[in-house]
Amino acid sequence: MLKVGLTGGLACGKSFVGQALADMGCRLLQADQLGHEMLVPGGEAYAPVLREFGPGILGENGAIDRRALASLVFGNPERLALLNSFIHPTVQRYEEEWMARVAAEDPHAIAVVEAAILIETGSYKRFEKLVVVVCDDEQQIERSIKRDGVSREEVLARLRRQMPLTEKRRFADFVIDTSGTKDETLRQTRAVYESLRRIQQ
Repeated sequence: MLKVGLTGGLACGKSFVGQALADMGCRLLQADQLGHEMLVPGGEAYAPVLREFGPGILGENGAIDRRALASLVFGNPERLALLNSFIHPTVQRYEEEWMARVAAEDPHAIAVVEAAILIETGSYKRFEKLVVVVCDDEQQIERSIKRDGVSREEVLARLRRQMPLTEKRRFADFVIDTSGTKDETLRQTRAVYESLRRIQQ
C-alpha cells in the first residue's frame, strides 16, 4: 500500500483534489473533518478543550464555536500548541488504524490522508509521497472570503500565521496548482494519480 499525504494552503482546493483522487480510485481520509468531529459534544477533545478554554467558546447549542476558539489560539503559539495536543494525537491514532485497515483490505491501495497542517506538525514524514495543492495569493483570499464569510483582513491575518506556499512547495513530491479551471486541476490530478499508481505497481 502506498501512503500519500495531501495538504495545501488556505482555500487552495485540497478537498476538491482529494475527492478527485478518491473518484479515480484512491482511498481517502479527511483528517481535518476528524478533528472537527472531536470537538462536538461527546467527542474525545470536547471536555479537555472546554475545561482549558472555558465556556466562552460555546455556541447557543452547547457545541464549541470553532471561530471563537480560533480567536483565542491564533497568534498565540503556546495556546495553539495546547489545543493541538488535545486533537492531533487522537487524529493520528485514527489515521494509523485507518491505514492499517486499508492495507489489510487492499495491499495495492493508494491511501490518501488529507490534512491542512501535515508539514507544520511533521506528520508528512509518515507518508511515502506528499501532494501539495497551491494557487495564487489573490485566489486564496477571494475563495476564503466567499467560502468562510470572513473579511479580507481576517483572511490576510490567517495567511500571515500559516507557512507560506513557497515553503510548502519545497516538501512536495507533487504540486497541483488550482489557479486555473477545474478541468485544468483535474488534468493535473489525473497525472499525479497515474504517477502514484506507477509507483505502487
